[in-house]
Amino acid sequence: MYTKIILAFDFGKKNIGVAIGQLVTGIASPISALKAKEGIPNWIQIEKLIKKWQPSVIIVGLPLNMDGTEQYLTYCARKFANNLNAKFSINTYMQDERLSTREACSELFKCGGYRSLSKNHIDSKSAAIILQDWINNSSCNN
Repeated sequence: MYTKIILAFDFGKKNIGVAIGQLVTGIASPISALKAKEGIPNWIQIEKLIKKWQPSVIIVGLPLNMDGTEQYLTYCARKFANNLNAKFSINTYMQDERLSTREACSELFKCGGYRSLSKNHIDSKSAAIILQDWINNSSCNN
C-alpha cells in the first residue's frame, strides 16, 4: 500500500521548523528545526531530510498579515518553496500559517510550561500545525 508522506516547513530567516506527516494516519509530528542564515537554509540538511523521509509532497507555511495581505516574509517563503520544488522535483504547496506560532506556543506551554518554549520547539510545532491544517483539508489537495 502506498503511504503519502508529507514534509512541511515553517520558513524563517534564522530557523526553519520541520514536521513530517502522512495522509493514511492523518497525523503531523514536529521534528528537529533547521538553522538558516539570513533566510538561506543548509540545503545539504534539507537534502538529507528528503532522502530519509522520501516525501511525495512538501508543504511550506505562507506567512500573511492578519488581514490576508502579504509581507516581505511572504516573498521569502515563496522563494524557499520554489527552490525546494526546483532542487528536488517534489510538488510543493503553500499553506496559510496565520496564528500557527501562537497556537504552537499555547500547546507547548500546556504540555511543558515555560521550559518547553524553546525556539526550535516552537518552530517545528508550528510546522506540524501548518501540516495538520493541510492534512485536514487534504480532500481538496489530492
